[in-house]
Amino acid sequence: MSQTLQAVRGMNDILPTDAETWEYFEDIVRDWLQSYGYRPIRMPLVEPTPLFKRAIGEVTDIVEKEMYSFEDALNGEHLTLRPEGTASCVRAAIQHNLIPSGGPQRLYYYGPMFRHERPQKGRYRQFHQIGVEALGFAGADTDAELILMCARLWEDLGLEDVALEINSLGSPEERAQHRAALIAYLEQHQDKLDEDGKRRLHTNPLRILDTKNPELQAIVEAAPRLADYLGDESKAHFDAVQVFLKDAGIPYRINHRLVRGLDYYNRTVFEWVTTRLGAQGTICAGGRYDGLFEQLGGKPQPAAGFAIGIERLLLLWQACGGEAERPVPDVYVVSVGEAAQRLGFRAAETLREHGFAVLMHCGGGSFKSQMKKADASEAPVAIVIGEDEAAAGEVGLKPLRFSGAQQRVPIDELVEAMAALMFPEEEDEEV
Repeated sequence: MSQTLQAVRGMNDILPTDAETWEYFEDIVRDWLQSYGYRPIRMPLVEPTPLFKRAIGEVTDIVEKEMYSFEDALNGEHLTLRPEGTASCVRAAIQHNLIPSGGPQRLYYYGPMFRHERPQKGRYRQFHQIGVEALGFAGADTDAELILMCARLWEDLGLEDVALEINSLGSPEERAQHRAALIAYLEQHQDKLDEDGKRRLHTNPLRILDTKNPELQAIVEAAPRLADYLGDESKAHFDAVQVFLKDAGIPYRINHRLVRGLDYYNRTVFEWVTTRLGAQGTICAGGRYDGLFEQLGGKPQPAAGFAIGIERLLLLWQACGGEAERPVPDVYVVSVGEAAQRLGFRAAETLREHGFAVLMHCGGGSFKSQMKKADASEAPVAIVIGEDEAAAGEVGLKPLRFSGAQQRVPIDELVEAMAALMFPEEEDEEV
């Protein structure tokens, strides 16, 4: 007997009850994004591997350890399942000339991303993100609006214990000066660095500041701060972001160790974190990436954005009491006999044409067993059809969730009778 096949580790099925929660959540998100003028874009799941090496940085955990990369057996092209969405979105904007032809763009996308990480609660190898990208916008007002957008969503979802951390990474030149000072400092403590720290010392020393190793915290705390190397322009930009946040009443903490795991960021970076999800505390992160267009071969364009991890956000939403509304049909159709079943199909389609959600019983059974399923469906009304009703071209309307006797109506009057039963207040207003 062959072995039962299962999903790939860290790539999970989303079963109907959970999928309904996801769809409910996605509806909220679409309305929220559209209220800020953002439009959808959809990019491929598979991209050329050099796209992510160039955008994210070759000396990063994502590129070095986590990408699902492979060679196309037909043409030898090196391809990668996308580990994040910003590089793909910018590639699409460059390829299709979106900004020169249409001006600055407010875009969003959502869907699966892929990273080969150790699976744990809220972090999977196939995970899902909402990405928001403001392309062609240079001002601090855009950075602030992105942060305010997130605060609005948290409020709409009723989230608790969510805190904002911000930092400025300055310009590439300022980062280079800080990088040199940081390397010189860390070389003095090289014997105390862990393996990751030693590996990153001369390739990506800024990431050492983001270490979770408790033994390195004292060294990291005393390290040179990037804030001390910011020029007047970068400081003014960061100050302006903070003014907008203060005006909006958004509390925040400046975290000088917040550097983000992707090399393309500059100036403002931010994270929304929570203590309710254990070690996986970041639910949203983003910032400005003005150099990415040029880095990917396009004309220089300012840009900023953020990504939200859907799995983690849903965990937090549910921990704060969030719950999706379970979809319930308006009508459950019960029928016994071939003629009754045929009339039931006609009745169901007639109601659907007029906007009613109808669940048609299939598989036969007695009136009693079918009525049990009708009650379990939570539909407020059952349509009951037997041989007598079928012969007369009528159906029975039986209230299941409110008072009232079962009534028989001709099939041609079904829609009006159903509307009167479901929406009696509208009938009263017309009178």
